[in-house]
Amino acid sequence: MMYEKLSPKQLRSMLWWSQSDTKNYDAIVCDGSVRSGKTMSMTVGFVLWSMKNFNGENFAFCGKTIDSLKRNVITPMQKWLEGVVKIKVNLSRNFLDISLNNHSNRYYFFGGKDESSYQLIQGITLAGVLLDEVALMPKSFVEQALARCSVTGSKLWFNCNPDSSEHWFFKEWIDENSEKNGNKNRLHLHFTMNDNFSLSDEVKQRYERMYSGVFYDRYIRGLWVLAEGLVYGTTFRKEHHILTNYIPTADSVYYVSVDYGTLNPCSMGLWAVEKNRAVRLKEYYYDGRRKNFQKTDEEYYSSLEKLTEEFDIKNVIIDPSAASFITTIKKHGKFSVRKARNDVLNGIRTTMTLLENDRIFFCKNCTDTIREFSLYRWDEKSGKDAVIKENDHAMDDIRYFCYTVLRRIFMREEG
Repeated sequence: MMYEKLSPKQLRSMLWWSQSDTKNYDAIVCDGSVRSGKTMSMTVGFVLWSMKNFNGENFAFCGKTIDSLKRNVITPMQKWLEGVVKIKVNLSRNFLDISLNNHSNRYYFFGGKDESSYQLIQGITLAGVLLDEVALMPKSFVEQALARCSVTGSKLWFNCNPDSSEHWFFKEWIDENSEKNGNKNRLHLHFTMNDNFSLSDEVKQRYERMYSGVFYDRYIRGLWVLAEGLVYGTTFRKEHHILTNYIPTADSVYYVSVDYGTLNPCSMGLWAVEKNRAVRLKEYYYDGRRKNFQKTDEEYYSSLEKLTEEFDIKNVIIDPSAASFITTIKKHGKFSVRKARNDVLNGIRTTMTLLENDRIFFCKNCTDTIREFSLYRWDEKSGKDAVIKENDHAMDDIRYFCYTVLRRIFMREEG
């Protein structure tokens, strides 16, 4: 590890346990923007602290899932600590052993993906725990992990990107004005990309282009903010994103995105994907509840064929829960069906980025899309990131298309 390449804040998060003004804290919390180097510095610090102060003890690395933990922490850690400690990894049994001088400790891997995950960590005695992306874990898992740290001198290590200002972790561990904070004996360090000296200005600017709206505030500015108001806010601009007299280019590739509904609206969009952008050429939108008539899958299939007349469709991207309609489409054998990736928040974030970077546009005849953009809102009463399930059917089929297809075409450089 080349200390001269680390920023003061990275060094602080790595060595706080050895410094006179912070060594008596029970925990450290590092939050802030993406790519700020907090995971690297905390992981190295966690290992150095544990190896200096303990021998023959158990520790835990925790992530949302074990796979994400291995990818984001365990695998890069071996490079970060190369030549400093001896690491022996047992991936099949989800632990590693680390040796330094005459000390040796074991580090177990745990995933906290849902409310049942706390059972996985019950019973073990730990001398310390590092929770990577703690804001993505349920409170029950985190509290169980902390309860396992009963060895004298144990310390707690947390890092995360910000979430909602209503998030339980923010209120209990970060917000000093919250009644739930309880004056925890912890060091809080807030990171931005400027705290990572290894990032060039070009890379910083690229990451800034990846986010907009509430996600920009969280992942770039590093703020805990509530998702409120219109989902796409000023990201979607009628005067900019609506095209008139559009003609597809000769090399355009065509797709259809579908949000299937019976009594709820069914929305389909025909897309032309060019080299640098995608355009929604036209759409089909049917509201069975408003029409007081429910269409069959065969009737919807006929509408799909009419929407795509004279176009060679590469894929129909459809909500994976629309089993009966998927079966109907496959039965006719004309279209290739691709099940959409239905991750709401990541899909919204991707759509925002594509709008912000002028990658998606809409023809003026897509009237239901334009209408829903002006109505699609965050649910501010939910206490978490959620959208109001109204005026969201064109929004859903657009999200499916952006996250399943366009993310891989136009955002490859961002991973």
